[in-house]
Amino acid sequence: MSASAVPINVPGVGESISEGILAKWLAADGSAVKAGDPLFELETDKATNVVPAPASGVLKVQAAEGDTVAIGATVGVIDPSGAPAAAKPAAPASDNGPKAEAPAPAAAPAAPAAAEGAQHLSPAVRRVVAEEGVDPSQVEGTGKGGRLTKGDVLAHVESGAAAKAAPAPEAKAPAPAPAPAVSRPAPDKAGRERRERMSGLRQRIAQRLVEAQHTAAILTTFNEVDLTRVMDTRAKYKEAFQKAHGVSLGFMSFFIKATIEALKAFPAVNARIEGNEIVYNNFYNIGVAVSTERGLMVPVVRDADAMSFADIEKAIGHYADKARKGAIAVDDLQGGTFTITNGGVFGSLVSTPILNPPQSAILGMHAIKKRPVVVDDQIVIRPMMYLALSYDHRLIDGREAVSSLVRIKDCLEDPERLLLQI
Repeated sequence: MSASAVPINVPGVGESISEGILAKWLAADGSAVKAGDPLFELETDKATNVVPAPASGVLKVQAAEGDTVAIGATVGVIDPSGAPAAAKPAAPASDNGPKAEAPAPAAAPAAPAAAEGAQHLSPAVRRVVAEEGVDPSQVEGTGKGGRLTKGDVLAHVESGAAAKAAPAPEAKAPAPAPAPAVSRPAPDKAGRERRERMSGLRQRIAQRLVEAQHTAAILTTFNEVDLTRVMDTRAKYKEAFQKAHGVSLGFMSFFIKATIEALKAFPAVNARIEGNEIVYNNFYNIGVAVSTERGLMVPVVRDADAMSFADIEKAIGHYADKARKGAIAVDDLQGGTFTITNGGVFGSLVSTPILNPPQSAILGMHAIKKRPVVVDDQIVIRPMMYLALSYDHRLIDGREAVSSLVRIKDCLEDPERLLLQI
C-alpha cells in the first residue's frame, strides 16, 4: 500500500451516536473512485447516511458489510497511486500452435456463465451446485437480491429428477389419462423461509420501544372527535389555500395546532423526566411519525407554535419526502417534545401508541368513519375519529391527560378556537 493512502473513517452523525452498521459498500473493493463519490451506507439508530469518498484513487476495503463500526474507525483506505483491479485476461494462444485452435475456448459458453454465477454463491450453495452438477444460471433465485439459496438448488434438482422418473404415456391406453404430477415443496427448510439482517434503524426502533415499556408507566386514554367542522373548513378553503400557499391543506396542521393549545394548557404533557427532575419545555417541537420501507421515522416540526397552517403543511411534506427517499438527516429526528402518529392512513380504527422517549406523551390519530351520533337529541351521521393519548403516568396524572385530550377534541370541533387561540 502506498504511504500516501487516505484512510476512510466513519464520520460523526450526531452527538448521541457512537457507532453504526456498515450496511452496504456502494463501490467494489479494488475499484477506482473519485472524491465525493458515494462510498458506503452507514446505518445508525436514527437514519441511514451515505458516506462519500474522501479522495480519488483505488478503494481497499477493510470492513465487511454488516459490521458494527465505531464513529471514527477506519473501514478502508483509498490509494491515490494504485491501479484498479482488472479481470484476468484469457490465456494467450501459443505462437507455436496452429492458429485454427484459437477459437476453441468459445466452443463451451456455458462454462464461463456458470463460473461467473458461482462468484456470487455462498459456500453452501457452491457445494450443492458442484455435487449435483447444476448450472446455477438455470436456477431461479429466491434469496435477497435474487440470489440462489441451497433450497433453490435442491428444488431444481428434485423437479428435474421427478421429470426424468415420470413414465411416458402408452399409446395403446388413451384412457384413463394419467393424473398430473403434483409439485411438492422442497424438503429443505431454506426454500420455505427467508432471512435478512435487521437494519440498524430497525434494531434501534425495537430497542427504544422495549425501553419505553420497561421504563415508563404507560397508560392510554381515549376520546372521539367530530370532524365535521374541520372537513367543512378544508372543503371551503382548499382551492384558495392551494393557490395562495402552493401546498394542500391537510388534516395534520389542524391536529398540530390543536395539540399545541392543549400542551400550553397542560405543560406536564409537554414535559419529560430526567433523573429525579421534571423538565418543562417552553417550546413545541412536534414529531410526526412517518412510515417508510426502512422503518418508522419521526421528523420534528420545530417551534410549530410560531408556524402558520401553510408552514406546517410544507414542513410535513418536506420531511415526509426526505424520509421516504432515505435522505432524512439525524438532526431532522432529534429534539421533539411531543409526537403525533396517524394509524388511520392504514385503516386503524383504535390503537394504543407507545411513547417516543424521552417524551412523556403521544397522540394517536385513526381512521375517519361516518357513524350515527346524537347531536341536540337527534341521531345524525357525522365523520368521527377515535383519538388515543398514551402518557407516562409517573409524570402526568389522569386529570391532565384526559383534560388535554378533551382540549384537542374541543379545538377540532370548533376550529375557530385555533385562530383565536382560546
